[in-house]
Amino acid sequence: MEGILDAGLAPAEIERRFEESAQVLTTPCADGDLVWRVWGDGEPLVLLHGGYGSWRHWIKSIPVLAKSRKLYVPDMPGLGDSATLPQPYDAYSIARPIAEGLDRILPAPGRYDIAGFSFGGLIGGHVAELQGDRVKRYIAIAPGGLGIERTGERRPLAKMTRHMTDDQRREAHRHNLSVIMFANDALIDDLALYLQMESTRRGRTKSPPIAQTDTLARALPKVTAEIKAIYGRLDDATGTGLEMRKALFNQIRPGLDFRIIEDAGHWVMYETPDEFIAILQDMLAE
Repeated sequence: MEGILDAGLAPAEIERRFEESAQVLTTPCADGDLVWRVWGDGEPLVLLHGGYGSWRHWIKSIPVLAKSRKLYVPDMPGLGDSATLPQPYDAYSIARPIAEGLDRILPAPGRYDIAGFSFGGLIGGHVAELQGDRVKRYIAIAPGGLGIERTGERRPLAKMTRHMTDDQRREAHRHNLSVIMFANDALIDDLALYLQMESTRRGRTKSPPIAQTDTLARALPKVTAEIKAIYGRLDDATGTGLEMRKALFNQIRPGLDFRIIEDAGHWVMYETPDEFIAILQDMLAE
């Protein structure tokens, strides 16, 4: 995979080459499958993507992390290529197929680390609770579910309609990326736009209603794994409430490793990949 992102390839070709390089596993999910992609070799690291996302959220991290880790990257239930859960669903019903899948592909007593982004950070906390001592480190990357309302002004999102032209749809996605995912609009390249469109069109699980609850805040005290957190300073999802989130994490686990990437928005793994990977690898090495 090394060099794919820097080879000047079209976004669809980059995606295809990543897909070809992955080992694909499946585990049960509702009436279908939970689809896992596996890269690399070494100590196992589970990567969980964000809401209305897929494995693609991690595309800039996978080549580097796979050099020293075996990466298990599922499409979460009702997202990407994985089967949809029956309604009503909540954080636990989404986390259970992932936890049960890990019992199959990484059987006990094997242990592993989890890093979860956004909605994946929320679900990752519940997986860590369900899996207990099997999880060594749980790293939450800008998760929701903390019961803290967003504060500060927010630009409205563009709405998608059936009657949009392809160009109008692309521009709507570009605008939404600039609002909710990136701090620096200039870093929204063709690949980011392509990945966003490919992931959101596959999204069936409605994550915002779960992210707006305090479900993760209630799960965290029951997590036995080491807890760490990463946020972008300019994350629109936190608004002006970053310090409240830091305080909550420290209240639950005093003195935990909580790091802030100063120039990043929400999608820190894509917008500031080098700094993010350096922090994540440092957290995993401690």
